[in-house]
Parts: sequence; structure tokens; C-alpha cells
Amino acid sequence: GTVKSEPSTTPRAGWASQRERSSLLWLRLMGWIALAAGRRISRALLHPIVLYFVLAAGDVRRHSRAYLDRALGRKAGWRDVYRHLFTFAATLLDRVYLLRGRFDEFEVEASGVEIVMQPFANGEGVLACGAHLGSFEALRMIGHDHGVRVAMIMYEDNARLINATLAAIAPNATLHTIALGRVDAMLSLRRWLDDGGVAGMLADRTLPGPSQRSKSVTLPFLGAPARFPDGPFRLAAMLHRKVVFMAGIYRGGRQYELRFAELADFGAAVADRDAAVRAAVERYVTTLESLCREAPYNWFNFYDFWADADADTSERTAS
Repeated sequence: GTVKSEPSTTPRAGWASQRERSSLLWLRLMGWIALAAGRRISRALLHPIVLYFVLAAGDVRRHSRAYLDRALGRKAGWRDVYRHLFTFAATLLDRVYLLRGRFDEFEVEASGVEIVMQPFANGEGVLACGAHLGSFEALRMIGHDHGVRVAMIMYEDNARLINATLAAIAPNATLHTIALGRVDAMLSLRRWLDDGGVAGMLADRTLPGPSQRSKSVTLPFLGAPARFPDGPFRLAAMLHRKVVFMAGIYRGGRQYELRFAELADFGAAVADRDAAVRAAVERYVTTLESLCREAPYNWFNFYDFWADADADTSERTAS
């Protein structure tokens, strides 16, 4: 497919914060249920909550079905949409227990963990690029089991929202965040990595607002063009770090599977940084697409993910 880069702009101002607020409202609800009823009863209570959203949230239902049509390779029915939303709700519920350090509630398998552990053994940090797929908090179990410190890189407004929510549901949680947009963000990130930590960020949504350093790359994804930011990979190149793909896939019940795969190693000098960054984005998208087909109900972008790329195509056709 053709690869096109353009400055990262967003036609719908504030969409990122709005969607984060929506997720955090869900998390607050899950937190209240989880702490009041316990995990077994809480999971039973998810069913009527999810059924309500399937019936009442038309936009969410429509976007879920449009994505599942692509990921499943067939027409998605209401049972598929229900399973998609239930998986999302279940991971949010589990997020509460994970943030409170109750790791013994879960069974975890991991593959590719040596990709993270090898640099860690040498005292080096790793940049990890994930997606709104499964549970990022499940990755904290790798830190619990192997002594790896994990931080989340996010924009300052979203970091503030998340920290406020955590204060309510898990006041003793030690969730480290590195807020982009602050003057000391790069220094904090470099120090975290130099101290042998893992810094993770989600790379499947274009970033809000224009940026001189970050561009969006249009690539084929689940059968149609979609836009992905290259900012996380430019960050890795600038810091001369290895970047890995990470995912905490929910397998049902108490089971999670942690996946790691190397995307790029910017530790050595790169002759053509733009080409190396583009190649890393392409590997990221290929890896994400493969996981969306393998575990389709784990991807939680409940909006028209392909809209921006469609709008770009329409504009070029009109001109």
C-alpha cells in the first residue's frame, strides 16, 4: 500500500480528552462495583450493564460492528458486539484489582518477555508501544514478577484525569506517569530509561493538535487506509532506544497473555531516520492488525477509526 505522511492534525478538537473521560467514567463505575461487591459478583453485574450499552449506545454499537466486520472477516452480529463490550468492561473491572496490586487474582502467560528483560539485565530502559488493546495494567504484572519498573507516557490533561480517578479507586497505587507537554518531560523520560525502566505509550490514535515533530502515517489496516502517529517512534529514535510492541491480551475468566515483539532498535546510528521511523510504524501496524484478527474482541477504539483517512482520500479526489 501507499504510505503517506502529513502533519498530525485533528478535525474534532478535544476528542482525545473526551474519549479518555468516557473511559474513566467507566473505570469509576467499575471501581465502585469492584470494591463494593468483589470480583465474582462484580463480573456477574457486568452483564446487565453491558446489555444496557449494547441497546442504548447506538454510536458505540455501530462503531463496534464496523470494526468487528473487518477483524472477523464476516458480518458481526449483536452477540459479537455484546462480547466486544463485555471484554472491554471486564478489562476495566480487572484494572481496579491490578492497580490495587491484587495480582494473585489472575493467571498470566507471557511470550517474548526476554525482549524486555535482556536490555533490563544490562541496566538499559525500553520504550514500549502498545495500543487500546486488552489491558495495559496487565503489563504491570511483568514488573511485579520480574522487578521491572513500568511508567506510562501520556499527555498532561489525560495524566491528570487518570491520577484523579486512581486516587478514588486505588489510593495506594504506584502508577508512574510521564506527562508530555511539560518542559521537563524529556528529561524525566530520559532519566527513567537510564535507570532501567520501561516507558509505555499507546500508538494507535493520532495525537491532538498540530505538531512540528510528529506526523501521521496512512497505512492499510484491516482492509482500509487508516492514520497512525509516528511520534512514539520519533521519540525512540531521538532517545536512541529500542522500541518494542506490548499487549496484555484478555483471554477470558482470570487469564491474560502478555505479548512482546521488537519493532526497532534505534540504539545504533541510523543513516535515514525518516525511513527507519516509517519502517517501525509499518511493523507496529502489521503486528497490531495480526492481533486484532487473533483476538478481535480485545481492541477498544469505539469510534470511526478510518474516518480521517477517508476524509483525506475524499479531499484528494475533490481536488
